[in-house]
Amino acid sequence: MVKTAGVVAGCVLVLTGGGAAWAYWHLDHNIRGVDIDSALGDDRPPKPAPATPEPSATALPSATALPAGALNILVLGSDSRSGSKNSALGGGHSEGARSDTAMVVHLAADRSSATVVSIPRDTLVERPACPTSSGGTTQAAYGTMFNSAYSVGGPVCAVKTVEKLTGVRMDHYLEIDFSGFASVVDALGGVDVTTTEDIDDDLSHLQLDAGYHHLDGKQALAFARTRHGVGDGSDLGRIKLQQQLVKALVEKVSESDLLTNPARLYKVADALTGSLTTDTGLDSLGELQGLAGSLKGLSADEVKTVMMPVLPAPSDPNRVVADEPEAGKLWASLR
Repeated sequence: MVKTAGVVAGCVLVLTGGGAAWAYWHLDHNIRGVDIDSALGDDRPPKPAPATPEPSATALPSATALPAGALNILVLGSDSRSGSKNSALGGGHSEGARSDTAMVVHLAADRSSATVVSIPRDTLVERPACPTSSGGTTQAAYGTMFNSAYSVGGPVCAVKTVEKLTGVRMDHYLEIDFSGFASVVDALGGVDVTTTEDIDDDLSHLQLDAGYHHLDGKQALAFARTRHGVGDGSDLGRIKLQQQLVKALVEKVSESDLLTNPARLYKVADALTGSLTTDTGLDSLGELQGLAGSLKGLSADEVKTVMMPVLPAPSDPNRVVADEPEAGKLWASLR
């Protein structure tokens, strides 16, 4: 989804060149920002020493300055229960949401490569006390499921829990909900995947024979949510599908010449920004454009997908815990 934000950069250029001020205003105001830095203050892993920005020959002329140095971005897919579109796609009917998909995206300083680390939602973790928007504080919890952090404290608590687990400071935060993900895939014209086994999951309502498939948005969402109809039925099997889908999306965005099709370009940008929640460092088109511009040369071949090393939890065979010291070594490589 970080790479997909590149469509926004292109959209800015098209709209600016055409003088479509209302469309620019609409896309810019679609994005919801959360001030995570202010909420968490200094109680966080330290920032790496800043790198000296290098001039970029491919920088977009109207973009803000390109981010310098390596970046770590927490990307969440939330199973939001709010809104009729999310409910129709399986978001349920209760209020609130959970982080069904969690990935730490590490972008190399020169943006030539990326590492995407999936964190299983069933991982038992220490959830720290988190500040709330009302001025209170959530209770700390031990041996609790990772995705409970978002449920009890939203994006701020999700970021703080990830930083507690990894020891890595999250430079940015991106979240997209059910309907937004499906709409982005549809706006791109679908996505291509190849399965190595049959998938038959009554809960995600996905049935696919082994082989090549072109998925629309609803099918791609079901693909990302499937766990019972593939592998051992665990969240670890679902993560493999999600990582496959990430690479397929990067390939789709890379091969789509959206700048020659303004109508499709705007549709993709509207779907993306309309479902996007970010930290306040990325909550404008200009800031997203700066990040996206630095990713123009990133290909699917240079995106490495891995999962945090885990072991079955001693207290519950249906849950997992970080496999140390291997997990710690992985996180240390991203600092």
